[in-house]
This record gives sequence, structure tokens and C-alpha cells, in this order.
Amino acid sequence: MQIQDLPYSDPGVPDARSGPRLLWWLGSNQLGGQCRALLWGLLHFASVCALPFCVGLAVQAAVDRSARRLALTGGLMLLCGTAIAVGDTFLHRAAVTNWITAAARLQQLLARKAAYLGSALTRRVAAGEVVTVSTGDVEKLGWFVEAVSRFTAAALTVVVVCVALLVYQPALGVVVAVGLPVVAFAVLPLLPRATSRADVQREKAGRATELASDTVAGLRVLRGIGGEDLFLDRYRRASQEVRHAAVRSARMWSVISALQVLLPGLLLIVVVLRGVQLAREGRITVGELVTVYSAVMIVNYPLRHFVEIAMAYSFSRPSAQRAARVLSLERLTDTEGSRATELPGGDLFDPATGLRAPAHGFTAVVCGDPDLAGRLADRLGGHAPEPGLSVLLGGVPLDELSLDQARTAVLVQDKDPVLLSGTLRELLDVPASGTVRAEDALAAAQCADVLDALVQGSLDAADPMDARITERGRSLSGGQRQRLALARSLVADPEVLVLDEPTSAVDSHTEARIADGLRRLRSGRTTVVLTSSPLLLDRADEVVFLHKGEVAATGEHRELIGTEPRYRAVVTRETEDEQRMSGDTAAPPPPRDRPDPSDGAPLLDALEPLEEIEESA
Repeated sequence: MQIQDLPYSDPGVPDARSGPRLLWWLGSNQLGGQCRALLWGLLHFASVCALPFCVGLAVQAAVDRSARRLALTGGLMLLCGTAIAVGDTFLHRAAVTNWITAAARLQQLLARKAAYLGSALTRRVAAGEVVTVSTGDVEKLGWFVEAVSRFTAAALTVVVVCVALLVYQPALGVVVAVGLPVVAFAVLPLLPRATSRADVQREKAGRATELASDTVAGLRVLRGIGGEDLFLDRYRRASQEVRHAAVRSARMWSVISALQVLLPGLLLIVVVLRGVQLAREGRITVGELVTVYSAVMIVNYPLRHFVEIAMAYSFSRPSAQRAARVLSLERLTDTEGSRATELPGGDLFDPATGLRAPAHGFTAVVCGDPDLAGRLADRLGGHAPEPGLSVLLGGVPLDELSLDQARTAVLVQDKDPVLLSGTLRELLDVPASGTVRAEDALAAAQCADVLDALVQGSLDAADPMDARITERGRSLSGGQRQRLALARSLVADPEVLVLDEPTSAVDSHTEARIADGLRRLRSGRTTVVLTSSPLLLDRADEVVFLHKGEVAATGEHRELIGTEPRYRAVVTRETEDEQRMSGDTAAPPPPRDRPDPSDGAPLLDALEPLEEIEESA
């Protein structure tokens, strides 16, 4: 696999039983790249370590005044230099390829797992942890996978050099063979403590980043309540904790770096003292002394990879454990489905609550409990995160359909939809039936002012469809984001559309027009809206009221307002005292924040002169 061939057509099935098993699986799936890096590494390191022998031969040739041997040695040094350059170039190329392809494989696996789990992912793993795994952790895992081949080449080279020195000059070779392992492994006892301090630093940095992100996301609200200074002080304290943790971590790594310089220097001193003593005794020649001295100096280069592989493993081990934890998550229901059938059609029925949404109708559901509404929306979408009675579509259990079929048949838009960064055209480029045009969906969702705001915010975009949307649409108000998300759902045009509070952040006048546009554009399709808004309820074909998780009443909005006190209390926000004063069957008082839709035409006349003001999320 080369970088230009990414992404993988199939990243494979990872071994997520543990962090080390995941690392082994990643490495074993790149044997070709590992072998290439190993061969180029051997060429590079062997050529580097061959230079001291060439230098020793050259010195001895000069001492012996042999021009022929000196010329031959010069040719060998030229050959070694060429091999060093070629080996280093292709080693770097192979190493970077291994790093990127391993990280890309893991990112694909994480993206596939996120799509596979859906909303169940963030219920079982914090969203911040998922982001950490898919960004910083994949780089650490790619680093370890890439470093293995370089370490193997360096280790083999060091062994070859030790054997060569024992054969070339046994008296000094023994000193080197004993000293090199000590130099290589002396810093290993310090790595756990250094890694622990680095983990503390990353944890504190993650908290500070999360605090900063939350502050930026809620800056508009903070300014409204005068909370900027409070959050700024919190961030200062968090950043100081990060600084202190970074200093403690840097101290340990500086000790390790100092040992990497000190210990090879001590070994070099021992070799020189022993070599001078042997040279005075006439047991070795000057050329042999220079060769061993140079070999000890040069061998420090591959020795660095011993510490690097230890660091890479120390850093990647907790990252691998986090990645394995995410990749090991499974849905509680089968995603492949047990029934091979075409997309079903018909009524949507939830056995858990008794809710039935007639096919091709506009059904509004009033829960009164936002958590209950959220769980109901998940169930209606099929393959709910928790086991239970399956929702039926046309008599077919959604849990028996494949995940792709269930998502094609039923689309659920939750109460907090996310807008991805990019152009408006890209936002609306979703799997769709092709029946609903983007322009019609935007018009039905009352997005005219949103388009104007996007054009004003994008100086280089004359066409609103080319205007860019910032991350999560933070440059837009809550109502504007909500309407763009609604337009995206309308463009998809699924057979069944479930909307959870789709107009909670817009003003009443805009909401009334959205309700008309939604009913018009979804004509002939099944639409279920979970809401307590009188404006949407008044336009529904049927309203279903849920009380304590079960259907308590069904009918039209105006009928239920007059006959069902519990329904009236939820829709009009009545208190218990107001209910007692009005009586169970008395005409309800008008809502506090919105006109009573039961007034019919006078409602629209009253709304026309109202100024359109959206509440910010």
C-alpha cells in the first residue's frame, strides 16, 4: 500500500482485544512496507557503521605508506557514502509511508465504527475521547508501527558491529560488546516515570483544550451574563497546571537525554584508555585503535533507535488501549439484519408506547419529557442502542432490516443537529431521493435570511450555495442552524422523517411558515414531529399525547386542548394552580410565549406584523 492508494478499500477487521494485540495487528497488516523499511535500514546503518573500518584501513595505509591500499580504501569510502545516501532516502520514504498508512487505516476503522454505532457511540465513550483517539492517538500508533522496522535494522546492525569488532580486535571488542548493551538499556528504567508524567501533561492539556473549546462555543452566552472573566480565570488556572506538568515531564526527558550523551561518552573513554594501553604494549596497531574508536562513535547513531522504540511503545501503549476500547464496542442489535426484503412501507408503530404514525400522514407527538422524546426518536430510527421491542414499519421490525435499509427507510433528526464545516452545497449533498430540490427545501425551512448571512460572511461567494459554513455553524444563530439542518433533512426526502423539536430556536412567525412549508413539502410522505409547539401541533393530521411512556390520548390539537387537561398543561405550560383555576374542561388560557393556534385565521393576522427575532442557542 502506497500513500497515493489511500484510502483502503477495506481496512480489515482489527484485533481489538487489547492494546498490544491492536499494535501487533497493525504491524502484521503492513509486512510488505515493514520489510522494505528493514532492508533499506540495514543498507543505511550497515553503510554508516562500515565507515570506521574504512577510516582505520586508510590510517593504517598512510602509516605503512601504501598508496594502493589508500586508493582502494578511498573507493570503499565513496561506495559507503553512496549507500548511506541511497539507504537513508528510501528508508525515510518507506518509514513515512508506513506511518501514514497505519494511521490512515486506524482512522478509517474509527470512522467506520462511529458510523456503525451511530448515536450509541457518545453514550458509551466520551466525545472528547473519540476525538483524541482519532487525532493524536492514531499518530502515536503510526509512529510505533513505523519505528519497529527501523529499530530492527538498528539492532541487527549493532549486533553485526559487535561481532565484527570481536573478530577484528578481540581485546577491545570485548569491552565494546559488554558496554553497548549497558548504554542501550540503561535509560529503560526511567521511561515508565517519564511516560507517566507525559500522560499527566496530556490529560491536563486535554482538559484545558476542552475548557477553551466550551468557552469559545458559549462566548455569546458568556458575554450576555458577564461571565468572560470567570471563565478566563478558570482557563488561566488550567493552563498553569499544564505548564507545571510540562516542566515536570521535560525534566525527566532531559535526564534521559543527558544519559544518552553521558553513557556513550564514558564507554568511549574506557575504549580509548584500554586502546592506548594495548597500543603501548604493541598488541594493536594505530589503525585498529582508530577503527574501534570510530566504530564506538558511529554506533551511537543506531543506538538512538533503542530509546526511540522504547519511547514509541510507552507513548503508543495507552493510545492503543484507548483505540482498542473504541474499536471493541459493538451494537446491541444486529446491523446485517435477519430479513432480506425490499424497503417496507406503511404505518410506523412503536410497541413500547403504543404510538402509531399513519403512512403518508403528518403526526405530531407530545411527550412532555425531553429524555423520553429522545429515546423514542432513537427507537423510531431503528436499531436503538438498548435492547427492547422493535419498531415496526409496515409490519416489518426495523431490527430485522440491515442498518443501511433501516436508515434509508427512516431518517431521524435529533434536537441538536450538527452542521459540518464546508460550503452550503456540500452540506446539502446527502443521499436523497432526488425528488426534493435544495432550493425548495431551503424555502420550506425559511432559510432566506440564513443565505444572506452566509453570503455576507463569505466575501468570495456570490452564490449562497458556495458560501462556507464554519465549524458546527458557530457563526450562525441557533435558529439559523436549526433551519439549515431541517433543510438538509428535507432534501434527503426519506419515506419516514422523524423530527425532534425542529423549531425550538425560532420565533413564532417563522415557525408558522416552517410548519406550512413542512406540511406542503412532505405531502405524501410519513412525517413524525416530536414537539410541544402549538403552531406545529395545529397543522398535524393527528396528535398523539404520551404520558408516562404510553399513549394517553389521540386526536386533533384543538380537540385535545379542550378535553385533555394533562395535554393542555404540557402545551400551554400551565402550572397546577392555573389548572385548578381554569378547571379540567375549561377553555385553556393562551400560551405565555406564543399565540393560541386554535384561533385559526386571527392567529396569522396577529403574527404578520411581528418582527422576526430568533432566540440564540
